[in-house]
Amino acid sequence: MISGPQSTSAAIEARRQQTQDKLNQVEKAIGQLRRERGRLTVRAIAERAGVSATFLYENTNARGLVKSAVENSRSQHDRLGQDQHDRIEASWRERALNAEAELNRTQKEVFAQRQRIGELMGQLRDFDPMVPGESVQQLSTENTTLKHRVHQLTQEHRKLQERLEGARSNLRFADKRIAALEAQLLESQGPD
Repeated sequence: MISGPQSTSAAIEARRQQTQDKLNQVEKAIGQLRRERGRLTVRAIAERAGVSATFLYENTNARGLVKSAVENSRSQHDRLGQDQHDRIEASWRERALNAEAELNRTQKEVFAQRQRIGELMGQLRDFDPMVPGESVQQLSTENTTLKHRVHQLTQEHRKLQERLEGARSNLRFADKRIAALEAQLLESQGPD
């Protein structure tokens, strides 16, 4: 049995080696979790590395490794989430603008068709007593066609109105979601 300073230095060296082994396991666990896109938390890293959470909190080097890994993971996750959110928001904004432009175009078309129908109806009334039966039939057919077209444009107008309403609703939801995510981000970045 060795006693005295030799056994103490051997115990200290064994303790240092054990700590270094644990740090190596922690680094390896962090690398594995990153590759697997696992959630980087103190508990997950401790379980994967086979060390206690206490070791991760008490050992300065381990705490530094974990803190750095968690912060990097969080900022990368936030960037990815923000990028995805920006793409979705841009898509909905573009859809809303397109629907609004199409709605305006359809409204102008409906108005022009209604004016044209009014003009033709006036002409039909004016020509009715003077025009032979065949011309009246042709005007009547054209009038029916124009009425059908107005009906179609009205339906298109209604559909576009519904799309616009849906796009506006989705945009409001997206704005609320953005606000919630920003609040959550601010809460998570609170004082450490």
